[in-house]
Amino acid sequence: MATLKDATAIAGIGQTAFAKHLPESEKTLACRAILAALDDAGLDPAEVDAFASYTMEETDEVEIAKAIGAGDVTFFSKVGYGGGGSCATVAHLAAAVATGQANVGVAWRSRKRGSGPRPWKNTTAQLPTPGQWTRPFGLLRPADEIGMLTRRYMHEYGATRDHLFNVALACRNRANQNPAAIMYERPLTRETYMTSRWISEPLCLFDNCLETDGALACVVVGAGRARDCRHRPVYVHSVAQGLPAQHHGMVNYWNDDPLAGPAWTAARRLWKTADLGPQDVDVAQIYDAFTPLVPLSLEGYGFCGRGEGGPFTEGGALEIGGRLPLNTGGGLSEAYVHGFNLINEGVKQLRGVSTAQVPGASTCLVTAGEGVPTSALLLRS
Repeated sequence: MATLKDATAIAGIGQTAFAKHLPESEKTLACRAILAALDDAGLDPAEVDAFASYTMEETDEVEIAKAIGAGDVTFFSKVGYGGGGSCATVAHLAAAVATGQANVGVAWRSRKRGSGPRPWKNTTAQLPTPGQWTRPFGLLRPADEIGMLTRRYMHEYGATRDHLFNVALACRNRANQNPAAIMYERPLTRETYMTSRWISEPLCLFDNCLETDGALACVVVGAGRARDCRHRPVYVHSVAQGLPAQHHGMVNYWNDDPLAGPAWTAARRLWKTADLGPQDVDVAQIYDAFTPLVPLSLEGYGFCGRGEGGPFTEGGALEIGGRLPLNTGGGLSEAYVHGFNLINEGVKQLRGVSTAQVPGASTCLVTAGEGVPTSALLLRS
């Protein structure tokens, strides 16, 4: 079976500052992150001939290519479903480079969610079909939809708020070590978590991601080219996207098992085309727009059995030195930019330069949003 195994590598990463409000436009932030990533790789903007981003990205490849001084572009794509598309942007570039459609690809996400409007506030737009089965009945925001899924998970398997706190705490502890994180030097205690206000019960304030302005980018090139760039290559070992049969975003109404989400579909493809398995992963960057997505993803990607995601978090399992250190960058406590910071953090871990470095890390799983059509990357050094 033909695969993309180790044919390409991430050669450069870049990001802007993160904040609740940044004065620059999304286009300016995007260009700064992209130029930083190219500089990190030691590549000239004129060499860029491929772009990939999200359908929700407000900047486009035409304007970005002109602004950074790219040459002729021979591949460009956008991936849907918000945070579900993060890893797929790299996967699309890896496919383009590996098959000779392009040589130097840039993936990016620029977002002013901290200071910008909320998508669900637009009451004049006609609802898409899935929204017609949720919005009129009070599930107005992603937090409401994931809140209902979480309640089902608690009911079926006995997961508790303590398990969700374990996730929030591990992510906050890593952010406390990261000067770029919104929650740098802002510790979280169990009492603070348990007494915080509800956002959508059973999800409290600290079960929800941050609202952030910022941008990130990475550069994908062929494996041979990467070895001539400025840093040790981080190889794209395996990639996958996942859309289960009869899927309904977030709530998964039509599935026989609503808790077997897109992660399960993506995971089967990811591990099938890899030389590695879950037992070989040294560090994971698991999409964390909401804390319950982490135990659901732990199950989907095979780190534990069905219903065992909650107990898996116990005993410091997610901390440095635990069974699976995770989210040394992330949406709960570093910044929420639709999961792109998880990709860059995975690269930092395999370069050995993370502010919360896992000793000897050589493999990293990066996942996109669970609950929506999703994607994943398995990176190795």
